[in-house]
Amino acid sequence: MGTPRQGHAVSPVRVLLTGSTGFVGRAVLDRLLRERADGADVEVRTVTRGVPTGPAAPPGVDRVYADLADPGSLGDAAEGTDVLVHLACRVDGDAEECERTNVGGTRAIVGAARRAGVRRIVQLSTAAVYGPGPHRGIPVDGVAPAPVSAASRTRLAAERIVLDAGGVVLRPGLVLGTGDRWVVPALGELLRRVPHRWDGGRGRLSAVDVEDLARLLGSLATTPGDLPHGVHHASHPVPVRNHDLMARLTELAVLPRVTGDLPWERCLALLRETPGRVSERQFALLARDHWYASEEIWRLTGVAPGPGPLDRLAGAADWYRTRMATG
Repeated sequence: MGTPRQGHAVSPVRVLLTGSTGFVGRAVLDRLLRERADGADVEVRTVTRGVPTGPAAPPGVDRVYADLADPGSLGDAAEGTDVLVHLACRVDGDAEECERTNVGGTRAIVGAARRAGVRRIVQLSTAAVYGPGPHRGIPVDGVAPAPVSAASRTRLAAERIVLDAGGVVLRPGLVLGTGDRWVVPALGELLRRVPHRWDGGRGRLSAVDVEDLARLLGSLATTPGDLPHGVHHASHPVPVRNHDLMARLTELAVLPRVTGDLPWERCLALLRETPGRVSERQFALLARDHWYASEEIWRLTGVAPGPGPLDRLAGAADWYRTRMATG
């Protein structure tokens, strides 16, 4: 398919959004509503778990209540929409729960979208589907995906459902910013367990700020023209070094300053001596090379990737400090 043109379609773009209450989903919803406030002809319908007696939907949002793990609850949720932006997923839980939501839920919402004549499907996946690294600048599927968790295995399986329907799949690496409950909190835990620089801090990581990722997803949802198809890495094109990420978070008083440098095997030994929630595999993901060639999707969409996640951290620093203080 060709490159999308910039601007907005003449007729309304009616977006069906799943996962709107999650980390990335909230940013995407806010982005779409800002576009609407700025005059874009965008209508948004969210699929939300819960009951109608909960908090009211934001102005300009049509909310339907359904559970992707219960396909029968979807009803005609997709009727009258043009674009499906599918962000809902389970990132934890046992294999059965992940299968039910990530695979069964994706099959259900994609099926409903196709029956309703939705013309675009955009799904958010994860670079974690590649499994253990190190990975250094690989293109899409430059190594065979080898996910190690139930969440990543089922998210990879969900990709196939979207691709078979002609959709586009994005695989970001680490997602940073306000609402991040995984990356920076995990770095904080790891510093408590291994209070030194890890293997020189030389590991390079693919990362993206949540607002920049939301801009990209918003463009894929609303820009007229043909949609880039297939799988795309969706991190900032320039990877960040672990040392630079940690130093920036220290400057912002999010993480404590550390001294000393330990080789990787000694880091792992210290980690094992102090149990915690973050696994060795996750430690490696945050400290060693895991970066993926990510230029293409920004070029195809014409969306500027922004200055990079390190420059964006200042805007999320207050949120992170509060999060770290409260655990």
